Amino acid sequence: MTLYENLYGRQFNSPVSWFEPGEVSLLGTNLVHDALERVKLIQEWLRTTQSKQKSYADRKVSDVAYMEGEKKYREDRSHILDFSMVQLDENLMYEEEPVAILD
Repeated sequence: MTLYENLYGRQFNSPVSWFEPGEVSLLGTNLVHDALERVKLIQEWLRTTQSKQKSYADRKVSDVAYMEGEKKYREDRSHILDFSMVQLDENLMYEEEPVAILD
């Protein structure tokens, strides 16, 4: 029993025997041509969609420059991190210590 039969419980049917030899060559060129046309159409749709997304994103993005004192930020000392309390070893590693037990 083949792997396919074990997985799906039926015999594998190959598309090789579905057509006559002369018929396959005629269908093959048309199939390839149709597939290439569809690929070109899909690529065109993707380019159009990407262009729409880019134009939408470009409208939302703007360069903003702030001067000191013009930002609307309320200073809070709890936002400042003090790195002098952290002891780093030669591998730039540190040992974590629990602050509080919650449970």
